[in-house]
Amino acid sequence: MLYREAGDFKTNYHDDAQTFPIRFDRWGYWAILAVALLVVPFLVTDYWANAFLVPFLIYAIATLGLNILTGYCGQVSLGTGGFMAVGAYASYKLMTAFEWMDMITVTLLSGLITAAVGVLFGLPSLRIKGFYLAVATLAAQFFLVWLFNKVPWFYNYSASGQINAPERELFGVAVTGPATEPWAQYLFCLLFVVALAWVARNLTRGAQGRQWMAIRDMDIAAEIIGVNPLRAKLTAFAVSSFFVGIAGALFFTVYLGAVEVGEAFGIQKSFLVLFMVIIGGLGSILGSFLGAAFLVLLPVALKIVGVDLLGWPTAIVSHLNLVIVGALIVLFLILEPHGLAQLWRLTKEKLRLWPFPH
Repeated sequence: MLYREAGDFKTNYHDDAQTFPIRFDRWGYWAILAVALLVVPFLVTDYWANAFLVPFLIYAIATLGLNILTGYCGQVSLGTGGFMAVGAYASYKLMTAFEWMDMITVTLLSGLITAAVGVLFGLPSLRIKGFYLAVATLAAQFFLVWLFNKVPWFYNYSASGQINAPERELFGVAVTGPATEPWAQYLFCLLFVVALAWVARNLTRGAQGRQWMAIRDMDIAAEIIGVNPLRAKLTAFAVSSFFVGIAGALFFTVYLGAVEVGEAFGIQKSFLVLFMVIIGGLGSILGSFLGAAFLVLLPVALKIVGVDLLGWPTAIVSHLNLVIVGALIVLFLILEPHGLAQLWRLTKEKLRLWPFPH
């Protein structure tokens, strides 16, 4: 009885087409957004911004992007780390070449450049799928990392091969560089998360999203009923790469400030984002947030419990984190393939009846 749809009447198309048609969901969304905008910036500390909030927001964008491609369109990708590197290096080149450009424009252009690269590497999806497409995107991951390592132009001929984000301000507030306040980092990332989540939510429940899901469920049947596979798959790659590119740009400019491509955007990054999608739930916007929050918060929680409270060595806690993540992946794939998002749906079903059993 806590969560119910009874009494939610809609008398016009505008009400029926709302992003959150159920009033309870709409109130919950506005409440979370109000807390995120009006409360968290005043409470956030440097530790919590860097340990949880900022990486969570950035990984949520990357997970949304991969979920659009894999969860909604059914195209497997293991090249997320490489596409994040494209976003990071694109933002670096834009920031150093056009010093007058503001950070919002830099980040959006980085996403667009990554989208173009994603479409290029998405072309093989027209002829191959499944395991073979996964291998093709894995090749893209290795090629992109090699490219940014071996071509000095990408890191402006730096002797170390590392790229460093120049200091930038937005409305007089530093958003990149060592002088950036934790609340500024958080709000800058939150701005993109809110906008991109709204775009993803509306894309996936509109005509474009239905085309993606038709391709995912059975591409031959989708083509028979009039879906253009070429356009559907390439738009999925473009939108997904746009999201991932923005995540890569934020990861470099706002979060780390300096990166070396092999360490920051290696194959581990691709698998990490894929695990977030699996644990959160394939084909779910909410699942993207839940998966990102879970895998970002898990090492922090283990460190607090294992190192700070129990006094275990850091290396053991780090290995324990890998063991738990591996076990969770296997358990979710066997017991609940739709991830945490499905558990939340089941919880809502229970809340519709609680406290009555039937």
